[in-house]
Amino acid sequence: MSEPGREPLRIAILGAARITGRSLVAPARAGGHRLVAVAARDRSRAEAFAAAHGVERVVGTYADLLADPEVDVVYNPLANGLHGPWNLAALAAGKHVLTEKPSASNAAEAEEVREAAAKSGTVFMEAFHYLFHPVTRRLHELLDSGELGELRRAEAMVAIPAPEADDPRWSLPLAGGALMDLGCYGVHALRMLAPWAGGAPRPVCARAGERAGAPGVDEWLDADFAFPGGATGTARCHMAYDRLEMSIRVVGDRGEATAPNFVLPQQDDRIVIRTADGERTEHLGTRSSYTYQLEAFAARVREGAPLALGPDDAVTTMRLIDACYGAAGLAPRPRTTRG
Repeated sequence: MSEPGREPLRIAILGAARITGRSLVAPARAGGHRLVAVAARDRSRAEAFAAAHGVERVVGTYADLLADPEVDVVYNPLANGLHGPWNLAALAAGKHVLTEKPSASNAAEAEEVREAAAKSGTVFMEAFHYLFHPVTRRLHELLDSGELGELRRAEAMVAIPAPEADDPRWSLPLAGGALMDLGCYGVHALRMLAPWAGGAPRPVCARAGERAGAPGVDEWLDADFAFPGGATGTARCHMAYDRLEMSIRVVGDRGEATAPNFVLPQQDDRIVIRTADGERTEHLGTRSSYTYQLEAFAARVREGAPLALGPDDAVTTMRLIDACYGAAGLAPRPRTTRG
């Protein structure tokens, strides 16, 4: 049920992506929000999705969905290259937008999305859901309290076994690549350490390996960063790894803390803390990071509450991603035309 006095969001979904069940449907149900419409290029997929998840109706096209006056929020989980075009279209239609990361194919397109958000006056947020979970908040508290001392190093690793060969994440025209799909989490997590590192990180160097048969698409990418205060960082990603790994380690001059799965902390809510006093493990709860995220988004839409993520943040992240690709000898992802 929605909270007393708070109007539920009326959410529409672009596409029938598998991630949507856990990233949006379950949180929406938990928060009492309405799933009013879904559209997909294959109507039968949209109909199956609506039946499985209790979406109120299926509409014929993405354009029809954006024109629906009952819709006030659009969720965009399309392939990476379709984030930018349909985010722009949704904002032009006056909708609030919750988009899967990254917000666009490259920094130039992300800047256009930022301009469109400012013009529309609606809420735009990139779905870095990990940031809202107590695991990440606790990592920041450990730095803020001084228990770990001055930040010296941060290391993020986000890796998964390989998707199928025809997966759009391997497509350069659809803005695929390990950094886009996975490494963006590590880059963003390093950016969020700026308050304890004297400012934002800058890429120093990067290395990448291209996917066989997919020129320009990174199967893996490692990027090294430097912070103004002297700390260093590494964001590594791999999209054909032998296992799932989504860890972050922050090291200070008095101790260190590791979250074994900061991206999906509902699967592993531990933080392991090591200082001169010994080692301890804290458990921060297995409530979904996606649920925390939708609560924060809804509070912004309905009450104007502060929100840590917005169009400016999305542009800054995409600039770093483009810079990492350049440092690794790869081009930024190309724009995709809306089709």
